[in-house]
Amino acid sequence: MLTLSKKRKTFELFAAHMDERLLKDKVQHIDIKNFDTTPIIEQFEKTAFQAKNLANAAKLYKKMLSDRDCSIILCLAGSLFSAGLKKIVYDLVDNNMVDVIVSSGAIIVDQDFFEALGFKHYQGTPLVDDEELFRNRIDRIYDTFIDEDELRVCDMTIAEIADSLTPGAYSSREFIQAMGEYLEKEGKGEDSVVRLAYKKNLPIFVPAFSDCSAGFGLVYHQWHRKNKPMVHIDSAKDFLELTKIKIKSKDTGLFMVSGGVPKNFAQDVTIAADIIGENTPMHKYAIQITVADERDGGLSGSTLKEAHSWGKVADRNTQMVFSEATIALPLIASYAYHSGNWKKTREAKEFNLMLSD
Repeated sequence: MLTLSKKRKTFELFAAHMDERLLKDKVQHIDIKNFDTTPIIEQFEKTAFQAKNLANAAKLYKKMLSDRDCSIILCLAGSLFSAGLKKIVYDLVDNNMVDVIVSSGAIIVDQDFFEALGFKHYQGTPLVDDEELFRNRIDRIYDTFIDEDELRVCDMTIAEIADSLTPGAYSSREFIQAMGEYLEKEGKGEDSVVRLAYKKNLPIFVPAFSDCSAGFGLVYHQWHRKNKPMVHIDSAKDFLELTKIKIKSKDTGLFMVSGGVPKNFAQDVTIAADIIGENTPMHKYAIQITVADERDGGLSGSTLKEAHSWGKVADRNTQMVFSEATIALPLIASYAYHSGNWKKTREAKEFNLMLSD
């Protein structure tokens, strides 16, 4: 008969075997420098439906990059980096092809920062026993797997960063800067968007910052501070800071991948500027990639034409692309990268320096 210690050892060996079987094939990030989609975009342009819309979006992004007066805001939602799109965003930031990022928390914390700590996402399948995954502390994002114990390390690293900061209210941008500084000092995450954005003074906003691994870390931080001064996130400060960027910029363009909070947050700064008495134009350009439907009135599928009725987006230079992001973003980004026009027109705007004054 097995003793308790032998049973535990047997279970640990079984769990380790499960990890080896399920957490085996790492997700590889797409490198737009390795392929030029110009020929396919030029053929798409002469077709119809979403192929033509995608080609129009690629050309519009190229037009944004040629506009020296335009600050480009990249909006990200969904599980994009876990699916292999991190390097695309890294290269856009590295080559000054975007000036601001507005994102969901999962992409920036659970995916980018998580991988910067040395962890990985793994290829999996939705045709799996989720109870078996739960028992073995493996989390599933459709057909990718992630180690729950490694996520807990990410949570606690966020708590550690919060503990190191002077207590008070921080915008998500300020806290993410601290995350980038942490990675820089620790020598971790050379391929991290968070670390690169810190080095380039490019602001990253996560308006729903607690809705991710950062939330768990901040809950831990605040719980253990009890009645002592603590770090907390000021979402209104996020809104004010992005509004300041809008006011500072002569023109702005939105490149929105999926929808949700990042989309609305970035669009709304035109209204915020108007409310505080600043005469700023609507966003001059806008692209959205989405699979959401507009018919239920939900934000993620609402068209850019609809946004014009709110005074958010101009009524020209817009393009909706109804396509899944892992297909559309690599095609558009590769076309824009290989066009090369950004080499002559784009310089780092370093908005973090302005916001820190």
